[in-house]
Amino acid sequence: MVEEGCILCPRRCRVKRTEATGFCGASDELEVSSVCVHRGEEPPLNPIVNVFFTHCNLQCIYCQNWQISGKRRVENGEWRTESIASLADRICAALSTLHSPLSTPSSPLSTPMLGLVTAAHYADRIPALIEELHRRGQEPTVVYNSGGYESVETLRSLEGLVDVYLPDLKYMDTELAARYSHAADYPEVATAALKEMKRQVGGGLMTDGNGRAYRGIIVRHLVLPGHTDNSLRCLEWLADNFNPFSLHLSLMAQYFPPREGLPAPLDRTLTEEEYRTVTDRAAELGFTEGWVQELAAQDNYRPDFDQAGNPFEN
Repeated sequence: MVEEGCILCPRRCRVKRTEATGFCGASDELEVSSVCVHRGEEPPLNPIVNVFFTHCNLQCIYCQNWQISGKRRVENGEWRTESIASLADRICAALSTLHSPLSTPSSPLSTPMLGLVTAAHYADRIPALIEELHRRGQEPTVVYNSGGYESVETLRSLEGLVDVYLPDLKYMDTELAARYSHAADYPEVATAALKEMKRQVGGGLMTDGNGRAYRGIIVRHLVLPGHTDNSLRCLEWLADNFNPFSLHLSLMAQYFPPREGLPAPLDRTLTEEEYRTVTDRAAELGFTEGWVQELAAQDNYRPDFDQAGNPFEN
């Protein structure tokens, strides 16, 4: 698809990435910022080996990973151009660290997890990468970590390869989606994508005896300061289209202004009242599975992709 003009994501730029870059900024090279063991927001996905791909098809103005999601490289970043084989080498080395330290005779380690973070613009490389890992004897649970702005056609090409989908549902407000993520069609696109993910892996989450996920979906929603109405609309759509008693919902309070100069109200963190408004509505709608955060999360999830190694270790 990329050789004929890229149509991997909903923007369908049709850019020949051997010659130019489209909206996301990605060329035909497979660019990876970091491969690291990570403990994130959702307990059933911990620990996980995350592959942080560079660039993004949304370019959200408040992105916490802005150092790597932008269209150009940062000067001191650890960005690397990888072949499938060399990336598989790095992944296998990281996966091997998940063995033994976490297992005991009474509680053997579950299947290791591999997270593909913001991979829509490299989705055509994923089948070959998974095949290469299998050839090397690694069969991790594959978690597709996405901003939710995904092409249904591309998602269908990943059916059977992805075990757990971890999408955002950012907006049900087209004006906000356009202003903050340059994607007025985000609500339409993301809701179609979530329905496709549900078709592939179901609307709940399956976990093993150690409480680790092996199939299903977790939907994330980051509550933005000053925009609780948008959050309530996202919750209401999810309640109408998923079973709120089985969907695992991750409601995040961790927003922080990642850099100076953002417009109000994105220039501040979330208030306790704003977050409570959203969590109370989730309870009213019947969501019983998932996670909420303390407001202290605003200080706990601040990655630094300029440093070598794990961007989440400060």
